[in-house]
Amino acid sequence: MPLHLWSSARYTFPLPPDHRFPIAKYAALRDRVIADDASVVQRLHEPRCATREELLRVHTPAYVDAVTNGTLSDAELRRLGFPWSDALAERSYRAVGGTIEAAFAAVADGIAMNLAGGTHHAFPDHGEGFCVFNDVAVSIRALQHDGRAARATIVDLDVHQGNGTNAIFANDDGVYTFSMHGRGNYPFTKVPGSLDIELADGTGDDEYLAVLTAALPRVIAESQPDILVYLAGADCHENDRLGRLRLTAPGLARRDAVVLQAAREVGIPVVITIAGGYGRDPDVTVSIHAETVRVANDFAASEHRGR
Repeated sequence: MPLHLWSSARYTFPLPPDHRFPIAKYAALRDRVIADDASVVQRLHEPRCATREELLRVHTPAYVDAVTNGTLSDAELRRLGFPWSDALAERSYRAVGGTIEAAFAAVADGIAMNLAGGTHHAFPDHGEGFCVFNDVAVSIRALQHDGRAARATIVDLDVHQGNGTNAIFANDDGVYTFSMHGRGNYPFTKVPGSLDIELADGTGDDEYLAVLTAALPRVIAESQPDILVYLAGADCHENDRLGRLRLTAPGLARRDAVVLQAAREVGIPVVITIAGGYGRDPDVTVSIHAETVRVANDFAASEHRGR
């Protein structure tokens, strides 16, 4: 099957001009993907909003209501890193919906991708680090609720550890959380996952790929998942403002291929989210995310030819 993607104009919302979150990358990525392959518009879907019921499988009613109604406290907004607006609430619901729909498509087709998501710093009762709702966790709970998957493995290759995701699944043997992230980077208080590999500042392509290639067979063997959720962060790039690692763009493309090949070898479907990316040059970040789309599309096409 060709790769199906989820994206929306509503993934963008107003922020102050000097805000450091690269909100423009979502529209730019959508435009880049279409420019790279005009036929993709036939496979580019407008995501629905997640429902309250879906969110409440992970998040507390008080927190969902505060996000929805704009009643987050000043302290909660500072921790989150965003000013509240109706557009922020809309975007948060819809980005989770995109990952849910992509996850269901991945189960059916083998691979699918949301051109947003990976909001792994969101906890059940609060958001932080630019993450409002935890789309990965809500999507896994949706799959389990619908009987589409019992066990899930998260491969989190954002440069920052997914502390919220790890906290959500800390006592759940059916969800395996694997993260490779910067040792000295945010969050400065880590929440242990099933397997955490911490990397020194300046880690480059060769070391990173060697560690990842060695770890993935263990991760899959220990977790025996029905689906793999991949957070393909661009913030491991050498010129990322918040990253501290030294991966090149070709190295990140090889990383994506390593993850998808490991899943393919054992027949596990993969849903991809783009996670973080804060490049000094926003076009570089968009290019890295677009290359993840290209790699995933190549895997989808070759899987279809092999059937």
